[in-house]
Amino acid sequence: MKRRPPAFSVAALCLLAACQPEAPPAPVTPAPTATSPAPTADAVQEVKASMNRFLSARSFHARMAVEGGRPMTSEMDYVAPDRYRILLPVGTQTVIGDTLYMQVQGRVTQVPLPKETLAPWRDPLKLQQSQAGLSAGRIGTDTIEGQAASRSRVRHALPESVVFDYWIGTDGLPMQLRHAGTGDDGQPYTMLQTYSRYNDPTITIDVPR
Repeated sequence: MKRRPPAFSVAALCLLAACQPEAPPAPVTPAPTATSPAPTADAVQEVKASMNRFLSARSFHARMAVEGGRPMTSEMDYVAPDRYRILLPVGTQTVIGDTLYMQVQGRVTQVPLPKETLAPWRDPLKLQQSQAGLSAGRIGTDTIEGQAASRSRVRHALPESVVFDYWIGTDGLPMQLRHAGTGDDGQPYTMLQTYSRYNDPTITIDVPR
């Protein structure tokens, strides 16, 4: 039985791109470039505090890059409480409240959207559901775009088994998440999600025209 990877996966973006749903990848495995550290209470608290800061952010920019069986790149802007702009190869998709504005070949189409469809972008670790089973261990310190970041290996078993690496900036906010696995086609993939421009007032999202 295959289990889903974190909900900030390609499947969520396919929904926005109006493509057909596909079977989820195989269970996620750690990126092979770092030795798995022993979990510690301090690392767990650091990760939880970082995600709480993330959930409180008024705006941010995110970029997702998938390498492997089905490579793709996407970018997203978020403005609280419910505005998203996603740049996909097929076009720009804008979400305001429960309405999806799909922009394809210069045309804009409005589509009703369940309110929780994009909730995974706001809680990629699913902390509200996985508090009891979450563990984390520090790997070390890396430099991302010239900034120091603390790196931890994060695991939780509920509501689904997930393992990924998580980088936290000096301001306590997440800078990067990465996980790796094997798709249904047997091909390995790596997914990297980066965050920037927290609480940037110049990020605005309006109804496309």
